[in-house]
Amino acid sequence: MQVCHSVRELRAFFSPSSAIKGGLCPDDGQFACRTLPILVTQAKQLAEIVVVSIFVNPLQFGVNEDFGSYPRTLAADCEQLEAVGADVVFAPTVTEMYPDFDGQDLRQAVVIQPPALANELCGASRPGHFVGVATVVAKLFNMVQPQVAVFGKKDYQQLMVIRTLVRQLNFNVEIVAGETVREPSGLAMSSRNGYLSATGKTQAAQLYQQLQRIKQALLAGQRDYASLCEQAVAGLNQQGWQVDYVDIRRQTDLTLPDANDQAWVILAAAKLGGTRLIDNCEVSL
Repeated sequence: MQVCHSVRELRAFFSPSSAIKGGLCPDDGQFACRTLPILVTQAKQLAEIVVVSIFVNPLQFGVNEDFGSYPRTLAADCEQLEAVGADVVFAPTVTEMYPDFDGQDLRQAVVIQPPALANELCGASRPGHFVGVATVVAKLFNMVQPQVAVFGKKDYQQLMVIRTLVRQLNFNVEIVAGETVREPSGLAMSSRNGYLSATGKTQAAQLYQQLQRIKQALLAGQRDYASLCEQAVAGLNQQGWQVDYVDIRRQTDLTLPDANDQAWVILAAAKLGGTRLIDNCEVSL
C-alpha cells in the first residue's frame, strides 16, 4: 500500500495506469470504529484502485468545536487499511490542501457555496460547516480524480450536499452511499465515539433507540411528524442529552414530508456530555 502526502506523489503513482478506474473513500481519520474498512471493501467492488483520503479538515470546524482534539491516528489507520486491501492512502498536509495557509489562517478565498439544505439540520447550529465540507470534497475530487467515491450514510445531510455538488458542478464522479455500521447496541460507529467512556457508549445507544421508536410509529401509520419528533426530544432530554434536533425528512432530498410520503429518513443530532453525535434511520413502506 502506498502512502502519499502530496498531489505530486499521488499523480506519480497513477501515471502509469491513468486508464484504470479509481475509487475514493474520503475520511477525517481515526476509524478504529471499523466503518471505513467496510467502505473500502465496498469501493473495491467498484474500482480497480482504491484511494483513501485521510484529512482532518480545519475549514469545516467552527471556532468552539473539537478540531484540536479530534482523533488523529494515521499509523494505526494505515495498518487497518492495508489489511483490508486499500491501494493508496492520501494523507495531505494542511499546506497541501490549502496552498495559501500561513501557519494560522487558511486564507482560502475561493470556497464552494453549498445548497440551501446546508443551512438546515446540522447546518443550523454549525454555520459554515458545509462550506468547508463542499470545498474540501471538491478539492479532493480534483486531486484524486476518481470515477467513483463512497460516502457513508451516517452523515446523511453531507451525502445529499455532496450529491448536489457533483450534479451541479458536473463532476464525473459516481457517488455511492455506504450503509451505517453499528455496534451491537445500535450505536453508530464514529470517530467521536472515542470520546465516550464505556458507560457513555452504553447510554449513547439511546439516540438510535429513539429513531427506532419513530420508525415503528411511521410503519404503524402515524403521520404527526412534529409530535413524533417532540416526543423523541423530550425522551432524550430526560435521559440527560442536549438535543440539537430530531427531524423527519424525505429520503430523496431531505425536504419536509407530507402525509402521502412513503419513504422517510429520521435524523438526529445531540450532545451526550461534551460529545456531539449524529445518527439517522431510513424508513420505507
